Amino acid sequence: MVTADPEDTSITGPAAAVTRESMEDYTLRFAPRSYRKWGPGVVAISALGGIAYLADFAIGANIGIANGTGNALWGIGFFAVVIALTGFPLAYYGARYNIDLDLITRGSGFGYYGSVITNVIFASFTFIFFALEGSIMAQGLKLGLHIPLWIGYLLSSVLVIPLVIYGMNTLAKLQVWTTPLWLIMMVLPFLYLLFRHPDAISHFFAFSGADSNGQPLHKGVSFAGTMLAAGVCLSLIAQIAEQIDYLRFMPPKTPENSRKWWAATIMAGPGWVVFGAIKQIIGLFLAVYLIGVSADNVGIANQPVHQFLEIYQDFLPHWLALTLAVILVVISQIKINVTNAYSGSLAWTNSFTRLTKTYPGRIVFLIFNVAIAIVLMEADMFSFLNNLLNFYANCGIAWIVAVASDIVINKYVLGISPRQAEFRRGMLYSFNPVGVISVIVAAGASILVFFHVFGDAIQPYSPIVALVLAFVLPPIIAIATKGKYYLRRTDDGIDLPMYDEYGNPSDEKLMCVVSGVEFERPDMLASNVPGPNGEKQYISSLALSCDKSGEHVLPEQK
Repeated sequence: MVTADPEDTSITGPAAAVTRESMEDYTLRFAPRSYRKWGPGVVAISALGGIAYLADFAIGANIGIANGTGNALWGIGFFAVVIALTGFPLAYYGARYNIDLDLITRGSGFGYYGSVITNVIFASFTFIFFALEGSIMAQGLKLGLHIPLWIGYLLSSVLVIPLVIYGMNTLAKLQVWTTPLWLIMMVLPFLYLLFRHPDAISHFFAFSGADSNGQPLHKGVSFAGTMLAAGVCLSLIAQIAEQIDYLRFMPPKTPENSRKWWAATIMAGPGWVVFGAIKQIIGLFLAVYLIGVSADNVGIANQPVHQFLEIYQDFLPHWLALTLAVILVVISQIKINVTNAYSGSLAWTNSFTRLTKTYPGRIVFLIFNVAIAIVLMEADMFSFLNNLLNFYANCGIAWIVAVASDIVINKYVLGISPRQAEFRRGMLYSFNPVGVISVIVAAGASILVFFHVFGDAIQPYSPIVALVLAFVLPPIIAIATKGKYYLRRTDDGIDLPMYDEYGNPSDEKLMCVVSGVEFERPDMLASNVPGPNGEKQYISSLALSCDKSGEHVLPEQK
């Protein structure tokens, strides 16, 4: 394999990026087989380690306090079903074709530039939840070490940057080694609480919400209340994109590892929602317990550090309980925020490079994403969490459901959308109305509903509006356009097969004419520029993304 010298400072642009693979982590492109050395189990544990966040505890507490246990539980159930159904096809495509959700989105109804819209939606998800987790960590540092919140926000943000710089290699090790400790610190104390205070269970199910003074709201179970709770939970729908950022490093699927491959894909893909729903229910349970101990606790009942402090000090001295609560918060925050920062850096880099044909490197946008999160934290986003997440859910649902609809209906049922994943410039049209129009209409209409434009009665159902429109519009538009905006070309000019005998992306290598580096077959196209003697040349997807002149782009097939 021919490679460039990573110490050669004369190398710039795409060529420089590919020589720093450990840091760039295959941004913008297919994850090659030569890099994917982890087994299915390691990839799954790494992916699930990223959902160790405590935001679920805060979300569960918030929706329960506002709407009561009954509405919260039904809302969590609705959220889990939607995420499992939409997450499965996306996770499968990420693991099978070794590409992230942005690359999947391009070929699933959006086009090469059209998916920039959804990339911004995803990048927003990463900095919103980075800020949420950073806020939770800052609360813990203030409670345990008396560090002012504004300093805690900075510490919780800057701390993750060194860990994220080196990509999947470092993240996999971090997640695998910290997950057992995290589970012990979270699960065992909760089980102890159930054993020590069994009456808390009946109080939990009888809880009907509480106002700011801790007084009961007496909210009964209703469809509107359920949808209000579900709307907040569904803001997490874009979490599947972060799961896929790990799943794209799955090994090839073979007859020998098929069962393990499927188990890992399902568990780490849509399966994350099982753990998420459980954490939301536990968060609500702990909030109700705190309010039951004292109505004065209503102001802190949604803060995970106080939730676990209350459990720990039930059987430990206060100083030790406080220490363990802070340690748990810090571990959880680091585990999720390395993923938020990592995925956000990928999303911003993807968008910037496509629009400007310039590749600044993933690290630039790692810092940019963290900076936005710090601004949100300093603005005290925790105080308006429900409204922020409810609003974001409309955008996230529109994107994820539209892509899932295209994969399931347009690819497998109608056969209009090409079944095999395509993401390369020149092979796709710039914009495909199937996905772009679907997301704009679904998100736009649901946001109008959310802001009471169509009246107060329908306002709680904005997530349903986004879900239904995003599901039905892709097949309608695909049929209306006869699927002609999916592929600009069907032939990439390379005679080698794209897939091996088991349907996995091929590991055959070709030389990129721009960078002078060999890439695996799925990442390559024929260049429109012939060699000095008229011979065919090849170019990588990253180099093609940075081709400002467009001279290497193959012409459209008529």
